[in-house]
Amino acid sequence: MNKQSFEFSELDDLYQDIILDHYRRPRNQKVLDSTDIETEGFNPFCGDRVVLGMKLDHGTIQQVSLEGAGCSISQASASILSELIKGKDLSKARNLYSIFRSMMHGENISDQDMEELGEAEALAGVRKFPIRIKCALLSWVALEDGIKKNLKI
Repeated sequence: MNKQSFEFSELDDLYQDIILDHYRRPRNQKVLDSTDIETEGFNPFCGDRVVLGMKLDHGTIQQVSLEGAGCSISQASASILSELIKGKDLSKARNLYSIFRSMMHGENISDQDMEELGEAEALAGVRKFPIRIKCALLSWVALEDGIKKNLKI
């Protein structure tokens, strides 16, 4: 095995560890007293479901709640998303959605954009399995829908 393939193998292992960690120990699974945005994503074909609640302060996401059930990819993606959007304004959260969607569809994105995705980059490998892309996108599409409704777009 050459050095480069070994490095890719280690990266795959790291990414798998991140996904499994978020699936086994999802972040932000709490009920907020009140939310400014509550949005749901549901895939009727497999039953994956995610509900995101967000508490805003002057257009910035201060708190996130997450509920849901489904496959490891959909739930890990939702957990990663819930951590990533905290402290971001709605415009920045929408931009993260666009970057993530582009990544999942195999479009070229800049290194800077990949860096902004943080742990969500770990889900890039899902695009090798087209049937699972919807799983990874479920919570992100719900986020976009919730923001659009809040901004009345």
